[in-house]
Amino acid sequence: MGLWHVFYADWQMECCGTPFSVGDEVSWPLMLVDSDGVLGGGWHDQLTELAGPVEHVGGVRVVREGTGLTVALAADPDRRPRPGDRMRSVGLLSVERHGAVWPHAVGRVRAVQVLTQVYAESAPGSRSWEPVRRERGLRAVDRCPKWFTETEGERGADGRGRRSREPGAVVTLDVPGTDSRLSHTVREARGIPHQDAKPGAETEGLSAADLAALLQTLSTAAGPRGRKGWRSGGRDGRHA
Repeated sequence: MGLWHVFYADWQMECCGTPFSVGDEVSWPLMLVDSDGVLGGGWHDQLTELAGPVEHVGGVRVVREGTGLTVALAADPDRRPRPGDRMRSVGLLSVERHGAVWPHAVGRVRAVQVLTQVYAESAPGSRSWEPVRRERGLRAVDRCPKWFTETEGERGADGRGRRSREPGAVVTLDVPGTDSRLSHTVREARGIPHQDAKPGAETEGLSAADLAALLQTLSTAAGPRGRKGWRSGGRDGRHA
């Protein structure tokens, strides 16, 4: 089993998603997206690193991660690894239910955290809203909602209107036959040696509530640093 953080956007759920609870088995099409393009960036602990060969499946570029996860790659003409290339990339895993079809990730939901994001007007009175970097929080819940909330706030000292939205949820998915950096982090937190650790050892003996609590201590909505970009062939930099 491998643990993976997945961002489930509010509009994806409200449009055509089905609410789920901790412990449910789900099947989702996953896409790796540039974290800077989601809510203004500032992600850290929710990021995923993938490495593996690139393939075309039904006209979609996918990467088959070394331990078994298959994920589509967001379209980006400036960073386009070609089929047959091996690539390494860091980004945000997200549920993408629109467009082409590629293999789903099937796993069990181990934790759900609803996001709260503060937005501010781009200029006073503009009514054009943008996320405020680092003003984001996570709230553990037992079940992902179908509908997400929005609350009007007071104007800031700069005169810009402010509001708080729930733009989606961060879900921790346990996918059989895979391993991940998050699984390694959980093993470290539990004092489980990496060497000879069998898949799924990090969650053995943990109740759903205890695992959710542990994941919440390891996960902040906006960490001190972020990583982005494609890396191909083990070399840093954008793939041409």
